[in-house]
Amino acid sequence: MSNSDAQKALDLALPGAEDTRREVMAWLNGLAKERRLSPKTVEAYARDIRQFLAFLTEHLGEKPTVKGVLGLKPLDIRSFLASRRMNAVGSRSLMRQLAALRSFARHLEREGHGTASAFAAIRTPKVDKNLPRPLSASSAVAVTDKETRASDDRKPWILARDAAVLSLLYGAGLRISEALGLHRRDAPVNGIDSITVTGKGGKVRSVPVIPPIQRAVEEYLHLCPYAIPPEGPLFVGARGGPLSPRIIQLAVEELRGALGLPDSATPHALRHSFATHLLAKGGDLRGIQELLGHASLSTTQLYTKVDAARLMDAFNAAHPRARVKQ
Repeated sequence: MSNSDAQKALDLALPGAEDTRREVMAWLNGLAKERRLSPKTVEAYARDIRQFLAFLTEHLGEKPTVKGVLGLKPLDIRSFLASRRMNAVGSRSLMRQLAALRSFARHLEREGHGTASAFAAIRTPKVDKNLPRPLSASSAVAVTDKETRASDDRKPWILARDAAVLSLLYGAGLRISEALGLHRRDAPVNGIDSITVTGKGGKVRSVPVIPPIQRAVEEYLHLCPYAIPPEGPLFVGARGGPLSPRIIQLAVEELRGALGLPDSATPHALRHSFATHLLAKGGDLRGIQELLGHASLSTTQLYTKVDAARLMDAFNAAHPRARVKQ
């Protein structure tokens, strides 16, 4: 099918009055030729406007004209978004649909048809935050154990180093950047049971370090072949320079294969696991917020949803009533 045939087919498939369809086609052509949007994006916008015009036809009781579109109230647009939400359309798709409608409204304004203020008055839907995906306690412990990779052809000090870094992520809830940002003088050894960490936005916090982490760091420093000065990085690479986060990411990727873990098992998942497991054992939400260095409690509260989801999974798997067909 040629481009002209495809445009004719799209024009015929569009709901709405003739002047509206004409402006929609001009708008879509402009997106493709002038703004050089990808064909898939233009196709998605065409689908969005088609759904909108179909909704308006039923909502208004007639085929929407250009004048009718410009005369819409914010409530009309909210009704459309609500109808899409009822069809299980997610926030990201609603954001794109609203962006498409606003783009079409701006096209009508540029063409001198009038002002489409209602579209700008609609608040952009909030994107739902993806829930953190922690590991099980046994998997998290296995990832931090250097014996899990004992058969690798890597030097013992490198295996000990990786285990120490991963222990800090799971055992102290550090971000990988925070762990690799530690200096030699910050090392939790010789009875030191806490470290001072500089997190996002330069926020400084004190984090307790449990004995297994202290032992992991001590073993790494004992085996490390390089003399690290107090102001130097605590964790060094194979040649003695600062350790790259990518090395730790690759180490976890290898462990995923060895332990049969999902792709969601990343270094950052260990931090998620730290918070989730603390909460599951009755940890205080405010305390966990301080340990993680979250500026807002709402960020930490995501872990309550993770724990609730875990409990529901356990219920559905084990409770007799959960398997009763309605």
